[in-house]
Amino acid sequence: SYEVGEDRVKLAAGWLIDRAGWKGRRVGHVGVHEHQALVLVNYGGGTGNEVLKLAHRIQQEVADRFGVEIDMEVNVL
Repeated sequence: SYEVGEDRVKLAAGWLIDRAGWKGRRVGHVGVHEHQALVLVNYGGGTGNEVLKLAHRIQQEVADRFGVEIDMEVNVL
């Protein structure tokens, strides 16, 4: 981690996602890549909405477990 402001630090989101048990986990047609926790995968037949729901679920579990909010670094259109 490193400071990005007076009261903010940057953490490795992939590490948090992995430690929350998401790396390699699937939910229906979508999931988290087995080798890279920051990569969400559509295994076929999944929708954009399913991917977003998965992302939000991961964010919530990380927040609940570690008290840390992770932000998406992509723009969703």
